[in-house]
Amino acid sequence: MKYFQKILEEIRKYKPASQAEKRYKSQIINFLINNKDNYLRTNPKGHLTASAWIINQQGDKVLLHHHQKLDKWIQLGGHLEKRELIQTAALREAAEESGLNSLSLVDQKIFDLDVHRIPAAKNEAEHFHYDLRLLLKADAEEELEKSSESKNLKWIDLNRVANYVREESVLRMLRKTEELRR
Repeated sequence: MKYFQKILEEIRKYKPASQAEKRYKSQIINFLINNKDNYLRTNPKGHLTASAWIINQQGDKVLLHHHQKLDKWIQLGGHLEKRELIQTAALREAAEESGLNSLSLVDQKIFDLDVHRIPAAKNEAEHFHYDLRLLLKADAEEELEKSSESKNLKWIDLNRVANYVREESVLRMLRKTEELRR
C-alpha cells in the first residue's frame, strides 16, 4: 500500500502543462482511487504504465522505438510491477527495451501524463493505459539492443521527430524537451 500512496502523492504534486494533461491527471487520480488494489496489469479495464522519454547527454536526440503491436513510433515503457515505484519501472522498462546500461533519471518528478486506449488484441480486451512519464538520459554512443516489443529502435534528432510521429502525446514531450533546451 505504501507504493500506491507514494505514486498517488507524486501524481497529485504534478503540475500539468496543458488542459489535456489536467484532464489526464484527474482521470488517473480517479482511476487509482477506484482501483486501489487492482491498478496493475491484472485489471482488465486499465492499468498504470511508466514511460521513459530518453534524451541523449547533449539533449538534442530522443530514443524512440517502432512498437511491434501498435505499429507506431513511441517512447519506451511498460507496466508497473507489484511493489514498484514509477522511477524504478521506467528505468527497468527502458533497460529491457533498449539494452542500455547508461540510463539515469534527469529528475525524480513526473515529466508528462497521458491516458490512452489500447486496442483489443488476441487475448486482451480493449483497455486504457494511465501513463506516467519520466525524463531519462543515456549515452547515445552505447550499443542498442532491440527487444521483441520493437520493430526498430533508434536515436532521432529532435528536429526530425515529427517525421516519425503523429501522436500528440509524443509531440507534447518533444515540445517540453525543446523548452528545456532554451
